[in-house]
Amino acid sequence: MRTFVESESIGTPKGTAGPKGRAERSPSKPSPSTRLLDTASTLFAEHGIRAVGIDRILAEAGVARASLYSSYGSKDALVLAYLEDLDQRDRQRWHAAAEPLDDPIAKILTFFDLAMQSAPKKNFRGCQYANAATEFPQEPLEPVLAHREWLNSTLVDLLNLAGATESEVVAGRVQLIYDGALSGSKFEHSVEPIRLGRDMAAAIIETHLPR
Repeated sequence: MRTFVESESIGTPKGTAGPKGRAERSPSKPSPSTRLLDTASTLFAEHGIRAVGIDRILAEAGVARASLYSSYGSKDALVLAYLEDLDQRDRQRWHAAAEPLDDPIAKILTFFDLAMQSAPKKNFRGCQYANAATEFPQEPLEPVLAHREWLNSTLVDLLNLAGATESEVVAGRVQLIYDGALSGSKFEHSVEPIRLGRDMAAAIIETHLPR
């Protein structure tokens, strides 16, 4: 893996960025590797990846520098672990919300519904995958690419289940609308762009469903 984070002394994808060896978790306190990942995830989401230094992560996690070396090895690997964990959590959240639904189109629109729920909670910071890609434009981030591939393939599969024509084309358009809706929400500090994107996606899908 090429280095994409400046050194500071240190759909289910499986990357190499995870902990080298996790210590057993105490019933009362998470392991150092878990505290590092949880703290880094919060700070990266709130302040950006490049703006957060290792010293701050270690201090807020209450973890010694040696634990960073033994668990992740570098900030590069911690960043990838953060993105991989984000990808897995988002997949699980969607599956939990979509599983009770029978209509494949309703499952598709659940992506927009979840975004409307989470945007205010995240203070309208936009798409964390897009934010990460913006910070590292020269470096392809594998967890980001994996998440987008999973989203697209999920859309295609659901459109096929619904009997939609040109499922791959429609999936690409829905994904583009979704991307724009998240960006619009960030710019406007509002869920309305996501709501509008949901309506647009539903309308496009409708034109490709069997009559």
